[in-house]
Amino acid sequence: MAASRDGKQQPLLPSPVPAAAGRRRFLAFLAVTAALVSSYLLLLAPTPTSRYHALFLSLGSNATAAAHLRALTLRPHVAGTEANAAAAEYVRAALASLSFATRVVPYSVLLSYPAHRSLSLAAAPGRPARPFALVQETYPGDPYAEASAEVIPTYFAYSGSGSVAAEVVYANYGHSEDYAYLASRGVDVAGKVALVRYGDLHCEDMVRNARAAGAAAAVVYTDAKDFGGSAAKGAKRKWFPDGRWLPPTGVQVGTLYYGNGDPTTPLWPSCAAGDDCERLSREELDGSEAMPGIPALPVSARDGETILKAMGGDVAPPKWQGGEGAPVYRLGPGPAVLNLTYIGNDTLTTIENVFAVIEGKEEPDRYVIIGNHRDAWTFGAIDPNSGTAAMLEIADRLSKLEKKGWRPRRTIIVCSWDAEEFALIGSTEWVEENMDMLASRAIAYLNVDISVFGPGGLMPRATPQLDELIKEASKMVPDPDEPSQTLYDSMIHHNPPITRVAGAGTDFAAFIQHIGVPSLDMSYGLFAEYPVYHSLYDDYIWVERFGDPLFHRHVAVASVWGLIALKLADDEIIPFNYVSYASELEECTQDVVDKCKGCPVSFSPLHTSIKQLESAVTKIQKEKKLLQAEKWSLKTRQYTLKVREINDRLMMAERAFTNREGLNGRPWYKHLIYASSDQDDWGTKAFPGIVSAMDKAKKSNTTESWRLLQHEIYRVARAVSKASAVLGGRLT
Repeated sequence: MAASRDGKQQPLLPSPVPAAAGRRRFLAFLAVTAALVSSYLLLLAPTPTSRYHALFLSLGSNATAAAHLRALTLRPHVAGTEANAAAAEYVRAALASLSFATRVVPYSVLLSYPAHRSLSLAAAPGRPARPFALVQETYPGDPYAEASAEVIPTYFAYSGSGSVAAEVVYANYGHSEDYAYLASRGVDVAGKVALVRYGDLHCEDMVRNARAAGAAAAVVYTDAKDFGGSAAKGAKRKWFPDGRWLPPTGVQVGTLYYGNGDPTTPLWPSCAAGDDCERLSREELDGSEAMPGIPALPVSARDGETILKAMGGDVAPPKWQGGEGAPVYRLGPGPAVLNLTYIGNDTLTTIENVFAVIEGKEEPDRYVIIGNHRDAWTFGAIDPNSGTAAMLEIADRLSKLEKKGWRPRRTIIVCSWDAEEFALIGSTEWVEENMDMLASRAIAYLNVDISVFGPGGLMPRATPQLDELIKEASKMVPDPDEPSQTLYDSMIHHNPPITRVAGAGTDFAAFIQHIGVPSLDMSYGLFAEYPVYHSLYDDYIWVERFGDPLFHRHVAVASVWGLIALKLADDEIIPFNYVSYASELEECTQDVVDKCKGCPVSFSPLHTSIKQLESAVTKIQKEKKLLQAEKWSLKTRQYTLKVREINDRLMMAERAFTNREGLNGRPWYKHLIYASSDQDDWGTKAFPGIVSAMDKAKKSNTTESWRLLQHEIYRVARAVSKASAVLGGRLT
């Protein structure tokens, strides 16, 4: 039982009884699960480990996932608040109750909150201004209405402080190309307020681009075309709570810090409050390119349309227009004038990472790490606590396995990160603090930020050596929406079925992009099915009605997530396969070659290094097969050492793709194969250094710019050659 907003006791489990169609899906889901588990048991019965893995799959509990989610989302819990400290204690206590060794690691970091914000609109200079309420409205009968009063007012973390009164210019989704288009139409953004809409870019990139174009401030709104749902002409849109779509007053908040980790300790770890810690000064931070430098505010679709209705200038192009029923969007500038004031309160605050450790019995110094962040901008039912609920449901299953006699071969670490929403702070600080240990001991990092968006099938992204393992695990779990097929069956309909962990935006970034640990992130469903992202309406009711009414999607993600962790922790030879890595690098190389036809550079060093990688992959695959064939007849110390040696090569190869200097202008990002685009923090880029240098060289067309592109090609080629040497187990 848990206390409700009015202090009464209420059950933690969802109360509605599934409809007939839901019950039929539920029974079919159970039948397919039983069949898959039975076949898995029969197929893999010779080894005790395989039996434990099959048992793990049979222990899924939608009631457990639902109970954890409801408990975690009773109150809004932004990092640094009392409510989030209570959520941390809930996670710690839940893990400790399973007899796992737990610990809490605090850091003192710079978090950002609003002290004052206001926005008003005048139809023209000198005309009376109309203030905006800047409030997300609750709905009649909202069970979380009282708790909604605890929600921090809508804002952008780390926004520049200041007041601006200026005409408005509409800049579509805020790409640099959008500002180039405005310039081509003679629309001057300098000194104006840029009005942009959510969609293609993260808010930090939108505001950076506005600043680069000369804007004095930025306003970001959620267009009903993208988040408010669609309806037939004259029909009423079904907004939450009647439908899944974002209500007209809904606002998506976020962070504007263009970096990872505590802003005051870039490239080195922070420390606990009271400890002696080197930090950047306020002046150094304010002058940093990582800070937005201009004031900015997020607003609702209703407020955005009000501003657009008051604007003049040329009509915006068709692709810049809104949806059915929207006013005609014009470019400006003005005559509408916005008066925007934002004053931030950026302060050192304590955050808490929570850990549980299941120590390995044979290789305790090798770590399989699973993680999810806990902090949320509001209630965070989908982002991130759908992932937290799934992770705790996995922990419950692992505890039951322990009671049956299972212990992992390698150590499993369960991580609940704090302050992810501000800048991936909790995970980044921990990785920076433990970088050398993790670089020598971490097998893989398995992340789930959001476990469920809604319908749409399994959506994994990973480094390529995990592809085969993802496919194998997904074949063992039925699809909760189509129980006659597996998660693998639904996954392969996507193109590509597995994408890469290149863009930032969640906690795998520090592991793969900073130290080169093989990484995975996954979810169920499509982001487009989750329009209440980062808004007041991301609560338990939305999940219960639209995200996952039966909580079977949560359990399915937990099953495949946990099975991957178990295989990595228990298999004698780490189940990495680098075959797809080599072939994918060749495809990515061909892609950049095609985009650079006629360029005065040579890609032959990269082609040569990839051939070396292919040879090394072939070599280690043969060695693995020989070892596996010898397993039952040979159990000597020499055999054990050979297993360890091959596993070390498999584990360390990803580290070789990193470079200590990092990407040009972005030293924190050290992985030369996968990183976010320097123009889009969410964007996925292979060979980010090459792509960035190529774009700059094409624009400037100078001898020096082409030389820098050739240098980037050589850098990547050297990294691939290093990985080949590690996989091949050879010294030059």
